[in-house]
Amino acid sequence: MAVEVKELLEAGVHFGHLTRKWDPNMAPYVYMERNGIHIINLYKTAAKIDEAGAALSKIANSGRKILFVATKKQAKDIVAEKAGSINMPYITERWPGGMLTNFVTIRKAVKKMASIDRMKKDGTFMTLSKKERLQVDRLRAKLEKNLGSISDMTRLPGALFVVDIKREHIAIKEAQKLNIPIFAMVDTNSDPRQVDYVIPANDDASKSIDKILTHVTASIANGLAERKAEKDATASATEAPKAKAEAPKVKTEATPAKTEAAPVKAVAAEEEE
Repeated sequence: MAVEVKELLEAGVHFGHLTRKWDPNMAPYVYMERNGIHIINLYKTAAKIDEAGAALSKIANSGRKILFVATKKQAKDIVAEKAGSINMPYITERWPGGMLTNFVTIRKAVKKMASIDRMKKDGTFMTLSKKERLQVDRLRAKLEKNLGSISDMTRLPGALFVVDIKREHIAIKEAQKLNIPIFAMVDTNSDPRQVDYVIPANDDASKSIDKILTHVTASIANGLAERKAEKDATASATEAPKAKAEAPKVKTEATPAKTEAAPVKAVAAEEEE
């Protein structure tokens, strides 16, 4: 899906922060100043969306997960909806410290959530006292709120997509330690050097966030579709030789006819004698 500057403009992607709050490292992405506010160069934004989209599509095609991180009010629901639609994990509540650097512990918490669910299914939960059931329910609700969206993430993500890198600085640092590629919407008040794939954009307006994520998730969906098509093609290619090998062999009757001729001649010879 090609990115048009006009649609970015209509979504307010070009509005940056006050000039006194800017980060000088964002200078290459600033078009001009208007009424004390920096205006982002949308031509560069469109090019960066295409660049990030191509990279994210490749990661999705390889089978790795892309973790979306956005805990600010304007982005929570949008990220949950967009990431959920392509079956990607996301964090929209408080970032759990050590989510990446201490992933083993996080997985244990997720397994704890799964074990509680099993208790409820097999009836063990009802054998607990009323007080214990209440405590378990509270623990389950807390885990669901913080980790529910990453319950299917069995290994470290192939990439991180962040909305507002200043707010999610802990997530950024953890990803940097583990050399996980970072994709992010970066506003004029942030340092783009912390990110591998910068998308200069207004990260405060819900319309802007929605527009960027629509393009990003579309690229990921394309990568997933290509992966599925490749798997289907490989499966059909391996099934064809099997079907050929399993085909029944047709026996010919010519060989038995020849073998019957010998006994007939022998009988005739005996009669002549």
